[in-house]
Amino acid sequence: MLRPRHLLVSLLCLLGAATEAGAQTKAGTTIAQFMAIEPSAQHTGFGNAGAALAEGIESVYFNPGVIGLLWATELQFTHAAWYADIAYDYAAIAVPVRRWGTFFGSVTALNSGDIAVRTVEKPLGTGEDYSVGNTAIGLGYGRQVTRRFAAGLRVNYLSERIWHTYQHTVTVDIGTVYVIRENGLQMGFSLNSAGTTSRYRGRDLAIQYDNTDDVYGDNSALPGEQLTDSFPVPVLFRFGLSYPYQVSADSRLLLVADALHPNDNAESVNLGAEWAWRGNLALRLGYQTLFQTDSEQGLTMGMGIRTRFAERQLRLDYGWANHDHLEATHRVTVALGL
Repeated sequence: MLRPRHLLVSLLCLLGAATEAGAQTKAGTTIAQFMAIEPSAQHTGFGNAGAALAEGIESVYFNPGVIGLLWATELQFTHAAWYADIAYDYAAIAVPVRRWGTFFGSVTALNSGDIAVRTVEKPLGTGEDYSVGNTAIGLGYGRQVTRRFAAGLRVNYLSERIWHTYQHTVTVDIGTVYVIRENGLQMGFSLNSAGTTSRYRGRDLAIQYDNTDDVYGDNSALPGEQLTDSFPVPVLFRFGLSYPYQVSADSRLLLVADALHPNDNAESVNLGAEWAWRGNLALRLGYQTLFQTDSEQGLTMGMGIRTRFAERQLRLDYGWANHDHLEATHRVTVALGL
């Protein structure tokens, strides 16, 4: 039987895993940062923790091992109002195939909208517009290996475009979920966006140059191309715990915590709690990037409604996340069980 002191020890270990950070965080040294945007309003409400939470398709982003614990077809749609009017959209589907396991697919899109082209000579605009667009297509598979253990993976094709400049790469997410006690403590591990380096290409990097600027009469407008450095993707290791506590016959308290170890920033912890009444209404509170060096994130809040639509389970969630210098972000998620 799980005792309170066992849970306390586990949480202390989780917090201790993120208290040591290096002097240099390497912030801003990775590409495909849009993959670090969490596509779940539910998880946003309790601090974007979720590596050990296996209660629906919304948790797959945080831990692909959850795929193996999805026993019914589920759909998820998320829209986020991001900084500077940037639009973020995410759609996912999970389909179990009898005893073979569960298959998963997702599409992520980030778009800046039209931005006026400005130059030193024409600071008010040249009359042209450009845009920034990022897309990711993911295919995953998960399986419940034992009664208490599940594992899964997802392969992602990533594409980033800035006007006529682009880069493509492939990443892999892997994860496991271990149910320590049924309807009790759960533990999860995941590794997100493991991949290789990639560099930008495109006609916007084309230049003309003079190979011999001290010689006259030769071709002073030779075609050339600027080469960018190769950059890694933002790899993130998560270790999480979740613990549901039945307050009464009608209400439940859920506690979640994740320790995060990224390759481009300091270690941190996400913490959160959810109070649910009769399984229909949920209120959430959390804090993200605790202990992170120069963190600009922090408090999160949200709420959710569980109901029935056309004899199907419908989940509606809203999540709000604070930011110190930029405006707060808002997420809305709709999940449907088929």
